[in-house]
Amino acid sequence: MANFRTTAKEFARIAVPYFRSEDRWAGRALLFAVISLQLFQVWLNVRFNAWYNTFYTALQNKDWDTFIFQIGVFSLLAAFFIVSAVYQLYLQQWLLIRWRNWLTRRYLGRWLSQGTHYRMRLKGDQADNPDQRIADDIREFVDGTLNIGIALLGSIVTLVSFVVILWTLSSATPLMIGSQSFEIPGYLVWAALIYAIIGTWVTHLVGRPLIKLNFNQQRYEADFRFSLVRLRENAEEVTLLSGEKAEEARLHDRFGSVIRNWYDIMRRRKRLTFLTAGYSQVALIFPFLVVSPIYFFGSLTLGGLMQIVSAFGQVQSALSFFVTAYTSIADWKAVLNRLTGFEASIAWAEGLDRTAPRLEFLSDGGNALLVEELAVGLPNGQEIVRLSQLSIEPGERVLVTGPSGAGKTSLFRALGGVWPFGSGSIRVPKGASVLVLPQRPYMPLGSLRGALAYPGAQDAFAQDEIDDVLKAVGLESFREELDETAYWADKLSGGEQQRLSIARALLQQPQWLFLDEATGALDEASEAALYRLLIERLPGTAIVSIGHRASLAQFHRRFFELKPDETGRHHLRESGPSRSTSAKDRRSARHQPVRI
Repeated sequence: MANFRTTAKEFARIAVPYFRSEDRWAGRALLFAVISLQLFQVWLNVRFNAWYNTFYTALQNKDWDTFIFQIGVFSLLAAFFIVSAVYQLYLQQWLLIRWRNWLTRRYLGRWLSQGTHYRMRLKGDQADNPDQRIADDIREFVDGTLNIGIALLGSIVTLVSFVVILWTLSSATPLMIGSQSFEIPGYLVWAALIYAIIGTWVTHLVGRPLIKLNFNQQRYEADFRFSLVRLRENAEEVTLLSGEKAEEARLHDRFGSVIRNWYDIMRRRKRLTFLTAGYSQVALIFPFLVVSPIYFFGSLTLGGLMQIVSAFGQVQSALSFFVTAYTSIADWKAVLNRLTGFEASIAWAEGLDRTAPRLEFLSDGGNALLVEELAVGLPNGQEIVRLSQLSIEPGERVLVTGPSGAGKTSLFRALGGVWPFGSGSIRVPKGASVLVLPQRPYMPLGSLRGALAYPGAQDAFAQDEIDDVLKAVGLESFREELDETAYWADKLSGGEQQRLSIARALLQQPQWLFLDEATGALDEASEAALYRLLIERLPGTAIVSIGHRASLAQFHRRFFELKPDETGRHHLRESGPSRSTSAKDRRSARHQPVRI
């Protein structure tokens, strides 16, 4: 019972919001129409049940006129049933796509809001394969909910309707054992109930492990698919390292999990199918065994026998809903569990602001970027970087250095507002634009023009602006391919991607520009030319760089270094320029022409 209540709460948390949303009236109207058509079909089945008696009695009595008339009645009822079934399916599919559309937009909105998708990666395996949760599980959840829910409602209404009929027929046909008759109120109902209860209980015992097996199967399939995608995205690196055998072994291992779990599902479903198929076959003959004595030794007509068998079959079918639908329910429950885990991960990421010490990212009316009492930590609470105070004015150029693993990238993530772990405050001028260029630039799917404008609209910049910037960064050869849709992350080299990232900054002209080794794939001469380009074209932009090369110092005026203390925690302190960079070098950086 506790598990049922938990499942009901999880289901309501995902399903109910749609019917309270801005699309609620369309959703409610479609749901009402689908339910109404289902109830209409139950009513038609009741009419069919009465028809059985009249039709088969006419056959027994060889009553031609009644036979022909009942053929007409059947045709009319069948026509109504066909039309209602077609439109029920049509309206249910309409509801499915509207509901799925709303849920997909809702989850996409939450997943992509305030860096939630990034923070979820820090949680662990409950957030595995969010692409599958959104693309597949939402569809399967809505489809399963409608199919199982409508079928369950139909079974309940059918049960109520035909229990009354079967109880009435039981009163008119006493139970006969041999030549003895017994008056047992509603004995046909009790026989159907006992048969269904036994079948449902045994089915649950046999089929219960399918829920976990189906859950695992989807996870293993998604892990295998993710490994294939990751291999495709890193094909060059794998080839250069001659890592094909290692990747093949890893893929075989992951696919092995798919195969092993599938065999477990096969064995479990084989047992379940033995049970459900046998149950269904016995159900065909069971009502005849119960009522045949009264037909052969009593006064029951053939029409009455067929009506009882039909009513018994409807009651037994309604009571056996969980037997026949158990596999579908197990699949649906596994989907619900995955969506519940996905929603829990989203809620965890969204709740970081409220549940733990949090870096405050604030906007105020000042002109400078101000950092006060900043402590950047890891998810486990370990503090890795500390900074008492930092002020960066517009147009300043700051270089941050330190050993690998000192926390430079985590510091930039904090300054960019996406790293939630730590304490202190980061204040930026109200309305200020911030752009962070990582070491590995992001190349969105689509055209090169869209990649340049990202995250803005594709048509955000005029053609002459784009031409000028491409020429400035040394990518003018791609001018004719601006509107070509391609997988640019593979088509462009690492250095070309970093040039495009600089072009993106030149077009967008942010007030605060953070470069996390954003030119590390370039040679020093090209790197120097790009920095001179940034300084020349973005004179009012504050540039904050992470880098290891001493040659970067000539393009910056302030210098900070991360140094560890005795506990291993790194402190960011301002220092002088690199000794290898003379004042003459720094002056020349401001006056050399830009050439790439």
